[in-house]
Amino acid sequence: MALQIGDQAPDFTLPNQDGKPIKLSSFKDQRVILYFYPKDDTPGCTKEACNFRDQWQILKRNGVQVLGISKDEAKSHAKFIDKYQLPFTLLTDAEPCPVASSYNSYGLKKFMGREYMGMMRHTYVINSTGKIEMIYLKVKAATMADEIISDLNLS
Repeated sequence: MALQIGDQAPDFTLPNQDGKPIKLSSFKDQRVILYFYPKDDTPGCTKEACNFRDQWQILKRNGVQVLGISKDEAKSHAKFIDKYQLPFTLLTDAEPCPVASSYNSYGLKKFMGREYMGMMRHTYVINSTGKIEMIYLKVKAATMADEIISDLNLS
C-alpha cells in the first residue's frame, strides 16, 4: 500500500558511507529529507546531490537533515561524497532494498526496452514527529532541494 501524507514514516536502520548504522528514529524532533536515487556519480543523481549540497546552508539553518539512499555500497558513497563535497549522509539499502520497498521506491523500471528492478527517484519529507509531511514522486533532479525549500517556506 502506498504511503500517504500524515502516515508514520517506516523506521529503519541502514549503514552510512562509513559503514556505521544510522536509524531514522534517531532524528526525532528534526525534519528529515529522505531521498531515494538510482546510483552514485551518474548525471541525474549528481545533479540532485549537488542541489542539496548547494542549498545545505538553508537546510542546516532550519534544522533539516538530509539522507540519500541508494543500492550503492559504503565505499561508493564515500567516493561520491568526497568527489562532490557532499555535507550530508548517504545510506546503503542493498538488494532486495527492503527500506526503499517500504517507501514504494524500489520496483520495476524500463530503460531502452529492457525491464529490471531498480531504485526510483522519490523524495519524502518527514516532520519532527516522524510523520510524512511531503511526498515527491515526480522528481526534477536538478531542482529537488530548491522545490522543497520553497514548499516549506524556508529561508
